Amino acid sequence: MSELQEILARIEELRAAGEPMALATIVSTRGSTYRHPGARMLIPAQAAWLGNVSGGCLEDDVARIGREVMRAGEPQIATFDLTADDDAVWGYGLGCNGSFEIFIEPTAGAVRTAELLRENREGCLVTVLSGPDAGTHRFEADAAHDARPSIRQEDGATVFHEPILPPMRMVVCGAGHDTIPLVEQAAALGWRVTVADVRRSLLTHERFPGATDFCDADPERAAEALEPDGRTAIVLMNHNYLRDIAYLRSLLEAEWGYLGMMGPRGRTEQMLGEIGRAEALEELHAPAGLDIGAETPDEVARAIVAEVMAVTRGRAGGPLRERRAPIHDA
Repeated sequence: MSELQEILARIEELRAAGEPMALATIVSTRGSTYRHPGARMLIPAQAAWLGNVSGGCLEDDVARIGREVMRAGEPQIATFDLTADDDAVWGYGLGCNGSFEIFIEPTAGAVRTAELLRENREGCLVTVLSGPDAGTHRFEADAAHDARPSIRQEDGATVFHEPILPPMRMVVCGAGHDTIPLVEQAAALGWRVTVADVRRSLLTHERFPGATDFCDADPERAAEALEPDGRTAIVLMNHNYLRDIAYLRSLLEAEWGYLGMMGPRGRTEQMLGEIGRAEALEELHAPAGLDIGAETPDEVARAIVAEVMAVTRGRAGGPLRERRAPIHDA
């Protein structure tokens, strides 16, 4: 379960119990910050907070303000400016050298936010930060999805526009023993995971507790049955040549964000030759995974999940110490 999913689940628990809460959301940052707009932290009245909005620099202060917001019943914008000379910042043990604006809202706003985010729709969550309607939310399903979170002025009010995408989807073709940790690790990131295999007896929640659903369709019709899209990562790991080539033949014609193949590169080249698509080798990730020296199924799963993240986020997947640009995109 991802951090956001945990927060949403906890909001529902508190709402059902009738307990007050506050929800803190970063709406803008400047400079070097550990978290970015859209990061959230839930402050229950009687328990420790969940999530974080910094690397530990701000959480105590945000929790204190959150409890004030609960008592007042009105939202509040808190500004934290940690920009200073680097020596002073690091010398005081601060983890960031930037500034934050954090919108902190009481129970009703937290519950409404959770309702809108839980629907997993693609669009834009709009939060009114100031003016008579401060603390209200709406969801714009037809909004542009390629924009980054931003603060805007609308009809004299300040609003926070937060593009929302549904969770990543991973399709694992093959239900062997080594797919179990891959499904587990993808699910732990909050991804929706489909396990596909013609061996129906292996497609169970006891074997794959993190799986969202299963598919036992004929591999030749995999694209039609699975309906992948640009936010779908597919990994072929049947360890069965005929099944893998059938999945590959079907899925090459579909849309996807990542298509990886377990096994030696030569095996994939031979499959593509038989299919008549030798040129597609450059589109595939074969063998799947980053080169981290993985040996065990758990290590291989980590290598694959890391490569999927890098590919879908436009990164090379190399060491951060070799990156000459900021760690996070502007």
